Amino acid sequence: MMQIELRKVTPDYIEKENWEASQIWEKTVTIHKGEHLHIVAPSGSGKTSLIHFIYGLRKDYSGSVLYDNTDIKKLSTESFSVFRQNKISIIFQDLRLFEDQTVKENIEIKRILDPYHKPEAITEMAKRLGIEKKLNQLAKKCSYGEQQRIAIIRALMQPFDFLLLDEPYSHLDDENRKKAMELIYEECEKRNAAMIFADLKALDFLKNEKIIYL
Repeated sequence: MMQIELRKVTPDYIEKENWEASQIWEKTVTIHKGEHLHIVAPSGSGKTSLIHFIYGLRKDYSGSVLYDNTDIKKLSTESFSVFRQNKISIIFQDLRLFEDQTVKENIEIKRILDPYHKPEAITEMAKRLGIEKKLNQLAKKCSYGEQQRIAIIRALMQPFDFLLLDEPYSHLDDENRKKAMELIYEECEKRNAAMIFADLKALDFLKNEKIIYL
């Protein structure tokens, strides 16, 4: 079964006294396919950096991030890009939407790269999250909370074994958070995928996640 291992990872920019109490930095942490992990981290502790390390966007750390015993720093850009397309999806804290494209186009871009869902799934998910009427609107004209829901649906379009979430609900009310979380749980269950959820505090609507403090 596929796994991700963080082996004594520490960001280059964090002083030792600031990570000694961490349950992740300079520790060995293994995340198995199908596992749900909730990472709780205050601002400035490196939460987004950790997500970017796992996704391979940044390499300014010591230690190793291993995918099935392969150090991702040793993978070529091309091979790791293909790997991400099939094995790992992400909801960025800064969302990274194409503002001058429609909501539907933003979601469809991810779906057509390696289709997991049929096209009609976009409308179905948008309806569940209350943005069905926004599908033909430019992303930049949507509120930030609507944009967060767009990013969530987009991430669920591709196949994945690991789903990374970096504060995906910061601008959603409790009801919309629960709806989005239910959808994410369903999609992870379909794939038997791991969920790695990073946020500033423990969230009471999550289900039995293993909690680790950064």
